[in-house]
Amino acid sequence: MKKIEIEKTDDNIIGVFASFGYGETNKELIKEYLWGVNGLKNQFSSLKWQDYGTDLILILFQFNVNPIPYLRENLKEIESYRRKEKSIGIPAILDDENFFQLNKNEQWNFLNAKIIEKLELVKEKVRRDKLDFNIDRLIMDVRKICGEKASS
Repeated sequence: MKKIEIEKTDDNIIGVFASFGYGETNKELIKEYLWGVNGLKNQFSSLKWQDYGTDLILILFQFNVNPIPYLRENLKEIESYRRKEKSIGIPAILDDENFFQLNKNEQWNFLNAKIIEKLELVKEKVRRDKLDFNIDRLIMDVRKICGEKASS
């Protein structure tokens, strides 16, 4: 299994990553949603890991765009807690069935709902692993930001 090293370049608790297949036609659209001026990275940039505890410094949302069937079948709902890196990876699939057929507002709603849904999985992992991390506060802060995004 390939090991992924994460280099932390800022103190944002939420990070985003995208995996594209060869010849992916929606690459620029996804880049805009993730890293554009109004993208998820900027949307959550006010959420700093220091405000929530010491055991988790990165929750990395890994967006797999139109993944091949093998990858789709083998993605976990949430990855294991990486104690050394103090991070958790959260795979999510974006494809024609759940994302690309939606209009722009529906796409934003989908992304925001997916992030909140996946943070609920992190909540279980934080409790099970007894991590020093206020996940309830993070979820509340994310919901507030997502609500602001939905109404703008």
